[in-house]
Amino acid sequence: MAVTLKTADELQKMRVAGRLAAEVLEMIEPYVVAGVSTAELDRICHDYMVNEQKTIPAPLNYRGFPKSICTSVNHVICHGIPSEKKILKNGDIVNLDITVIKDGYFGDTSKMFCVGDVPSHARRLVQVTQESLYKAIEIVKPGARLGDIGHVIQQYAESNYYSVVREYCGHGIGTEFHQEPQVLHFGRPDTGMVLKEGMTFTIEPMLNAGKHHTKLKSDGWTVETRDGRLSAQWEHTLAVTADGVEVLTARTEEAF
Repeated sequence: MAVTLKTADELQKMRVAGRLAAEVLEMIEPYVVAGVSTAELDRICHDYMVNEQKTIPAPLNYRGFPKSICTSVNHVICHGIPSEKKILKNGDIVNLDITVIKDGYFGDTSKMFCVGDVPSHARRLVQVTQESLYKAIEIVKPGARLGDIGHVIQQYAESNYYSVVREYCGHGIGTEFHQEPQVLHFGRPDTGMVLKEGMTFTIEPMLNAGKHHTKLKSDGWTVETRDGRLSAQWEHTLAVTADGVEVLTARTEEAF
């Protein structure tokens, strides 16, 4: 498993890409309301990335993906394709997954949005999923291991009676969308690759209200919970520093 350690110059470029990805999520928030189509959210993000930021939307045409962002609503776990037919309604939860390319480097992040008056059980799933990401970020430092990350997420999710999706995971990132290592969101402590300064990767836990089983729709992209229960996901791109971690996609609302 070949993992590339980033130089100071490379990390600075990833910092820029990460901040730009975060800015897309900050920009789109006022538009995530009942009555908007996911295709409209995609158009707004695409125009902002291409015309304002001068970035490249990484998902567009990636292995045939037809849109510039992923929009995963309610029981969709990940990789939802924006559509004119998918209109957000009051009570929905939706994940917007943003990846931009700037000067050849990728920034990848996602956030859950609550549309209008969301039931408390759905808000709790969204909150616990975000907390599981934060708990994982807290332990990232040189000498920690990938299994530690998965264990922290799995333990926190299951202690809150949620399940962790197994088939999809975080990943190394840099001049490519997906690099080594794979970052699983379940596992045993003190197992897996040892983290080193200069490693960059995403952590992006997907938690289900029901069972962890998934199903892939016929479009070849959209992943849903097999039991139709709700799912939530949050994602950040991280860099391992000499003494801890830097969250490259941190939004201004977050304190790291």
